Amino acid sequence: MKNKQNQFQVSTQERYQLVDVTDRVEEIVQKAGIKDGQVLVFLPHSTAALLLTENEEGLKKDWLDVLKKLISGFDFRHNRIDDNADSHILSGLVGQARILPVEDGRIVRGTWQQILLAEFDGPRTRRVIISVIGS
Repeated sequence: MKNKQNQFQVSTQERYQLVDVTDRVEEIVQKAGIKDGQVLVFLPHSTAALLLTENEEGLKKDWLDVLKKLISGFDFRHNRIDDNADSHILSGLVGQARILPVEDGRIVRGTWQQILLAEFDGPRTRRVIISVIGS
């Protein structure tokens, strides 16, 4: 069993933003030289998350609208010290990691399924850690 790790950075420009990182993750998986196994995609951040969804502009706006609506109307206590409680809560709800299968050196995913970094507290520079394990 082999394990290969790598990482890259993503710079966001908006407070709420979805950024497609699929190609960068796929490239790391292919270079890892692991034919069959799993890939962990992880964000070491508590105000960003990872989504598996279609990278279509209308759908991306829909996702952000729904997520913002989920956290609207609350008087968050955390905002008294750091005005980003909504970002922490959305990150926790969506999640900072995804595990996907790897077959023949490629990530297994649906036709319209991409890996999107969900920024909830931008603009920021985010680190994406990739860990590929298998044979």
